[in-house]
Formats: sequence, structure tokens, C-alpha cells
Amino acid sequence: MTLNHPELIDLLQRAYSAERAASFAYQGHAGSVKNKEEKAAIRQIELDEWDHRAEVLQIMKQYEVPVSKYYEVRFWVIGKMIAAGCYVIGWFMPFYFAGRLESGNVCEYFRMKQYFNSLGIKEHDRLLYDMGMKEKEHEIYFLEKIKGNKLLPFFEKYFFWGSKDSFNNIDLEKKYPVEESDIYCKK
Repeated sequence: MTLNHPELIDLLQRAYSAERAASFAYQGHAGSVKNKEEKAAIRQIELDEWDHRAEVLQIMKQYEVPVSKYYEVRFWVIGKMIAAGCYVIGWFMPFYFAGRLESGNVCEYFRMKQYFNSLGIKEHDRLLYDMGMKEKEHEIYFLEKIKGNKLLPFFEKYFFWGSKDSFNNIDLEKKYPVEESDIYCKK
């Protein structure tokens, strides 16, 4: 079966490639931190991103969606540059920008679910919901690490993410079930 939904196809292709970029970035991030617990937590987040990439690829194969060579090259470069940058930009910025990135990634999976649902396809609902929630957990992890940092208010003001702002409307303490999750990430 092929998909007749250009936005969904593009979102799948971007998500697949961006998950690899995130994984590369987390390799650099984990390598740059000294704290063993932080290193282990970031390594686990990297593994989650590799798992998401594999899951997205399975969905793409099911619908004969090709991997985008353009996105693969673009995000490979981005991921490697971020990984290298983690060693030179200090402790705060990798945590801040990882949280900001994860905040936006949450909605990728909920939009995928909504797009599939618009085509009458519900078989991926649980998987996409779970991946979106996992991205939210990543966002919260990074935010918790920087919440009391004196740089946070400055970064919040200029980069529009932090303890007051998120790029998604998910509250892990009050989660909607999969069947009612269309309320998430509506534009």
C-alpha cells in the first residue's frame, strides 16, 4: 500500500533522518559530560532515538516510502556538527538545546498519528503515541537538568523554550489515553 499524503511522507522521511542526527548529537553530548549518571541517561536517550529510527523505517517500508537521500545527508552533517560542538560549548547549551529539540520532536509523532488517522489508518496509533511520549520524557529530563541555571531565563527569552514554554501541550502528569490524544499538537 502506498500513501497519498505528501505531508505524511515528508514527515516520515524527515523524522527517520533526524533521529539519526539526534543519536549522533547524543553521542557527543554523552561523551562531553563528566557526571556518570548524566552520561548514562544521555546514552539511554541516544538508544531511544535509534529505536525510533528503526520503528519509523518499518512504517516507511510498509507504505513503500523511500528514504530521502537529501535528509540523510543533511541530518548526518547536522548530527555530527552538534556532536563535535558539545565538546566546546560548555555544559548548559547541550542540555538546553537538546530539551528544546525534544520538545518539538514530540509533535512529529502526534502529527504522524493524525495524518494516518485522516487516511483511516489506526494501526500505528499506539506506537506513534508511545514515541511521542518518550520524546516528552526526554524533554523533561533535559529541562530538569537546567531548571535552576542562571542562563535559563536568557535562553528562554531568545529561544522560546524552557520552564515556561514548550513546543507541545503534553503534561505527563495528566496524559490523555491514545484514543483521546488528538488534542495533542494541534496547530
